[in-house]
Amino acid sequence: MKTDQPNRRFGPEFVAEQKRRYGHRRPEGRPLSYDLAVEDEYGPWRAWLDAQLALLPDKHADTYARNLWRDQNFWSDHIELAAGEALRASGLRVEYERLWGTQTPDWTVLDAEGRPIALVEVLTHSPSKELFGRMKAWHDLVERVKQIPVPVVLTVAGFRDRPLDAPDARTAKKIAQDLRRYLLSPLLQAELPSQGYRFLVTADRKTGATMQAPGMRAILVPPSGRAGVVSAQPLVAGIEEKVSKYRTLAEEAGLPLIVAAGADKFTGLGIEQLDCLLNGTPTVTVQFDYGDTYIHNPIEFQPDNPPRWAMPSELAGVLWVDNEFPFTAMWRANAKARTPVPQRLTATWKR
Repeated sequence: MKTDQPNRRFGPEFVAEQKRRYGHRRPEGRPLSYDLAVEDEYGPWRAWLDAQLALLPDKHADTYARNLWRDQNFWSDHIELAAGEALRASGLRVEYERLWGTQTPDWTVLDAEGRPIALVEVLTHSPSKELFGRMKAWHDLVERVKQIPVPVVLTVAGFRDRPLDAPDARTAKKIAQDLRRYLLSPLLQAELPSQGYRFLVTADRKTGATMQAPGMRAILVPPSGRAGVVSAQPLVAGIEEKVSKYRTLAEEAGLPLIVAAGADKFTGLGIEQLDCLLNGTPTVTVQFDYGDTYIHNPIEFQPDNPPRWAMPSELAGVLWVDNEFPFTAMWRANAKARTPVPQRLTATWKR
């Protein structure tokens, strides 16, 4: 363990290195986490990461440090570290990826004598790779459009029955060039065709005048790709897979099994949706952005027969980890768990 230099991983040297590697690139060429890695306002966040990694063996801390700023690792690594922090809040010890035969649960909770008292596996609900790829592609175009010095708000004309394909990098570059030419022209059009897409100059609904973007740059509000019903059903399916994987180990060890769950911010999923599913509450949450035309609805909902999830008896409960810094933990116990969690472990968690 190394705890004498809490800022050695993500302190000033790290910030300077991130700026050296990515600061010269156009914004669309930077990682999505770039601002979090370099801006002063996120210094407390980076200090929190330093503190978490300082509590891990160096080989694990090194792996986290290499991977967690990557777009595909960012939220899953943060949820995993935040789960560890929530477990330590009880004053008990935790061990990361302890080997149990051939299995390695993410966290093993230990008492003062070093005896295991709980097994914890972490699950992060994330967008599919395909959806994330589309969102990243639109983000690249958004960053290119920001370079146009005309303060207007643009949207993309899409379809109501299917998602709009995102442009590849080469197409995005051509679109940005076309939009720059259109917007700098003295004759501002309401509709701007480019590369098979139609971009719309947004008007204020009350006045009919062109909507002004804050600052002096153009803003593109693209299709988010995540519009639709927000449900915890995919999350609980993942939880049940975790339980299936570790139930035998938990039973043989005589230990309670906890799943610590969280969600990527892009999913819109929160504790509210999990509670609705646990309680059978007839509530529907739909998320969409200003630029969305296609609202995907993959989940049927019947108000008079809302879905309800009963935790498997092998599951002691779900520890929900919020994705807002400083990552609050909330506990949802399974009243019918075969092996409940010791009260001293859950005493500090919100209900």
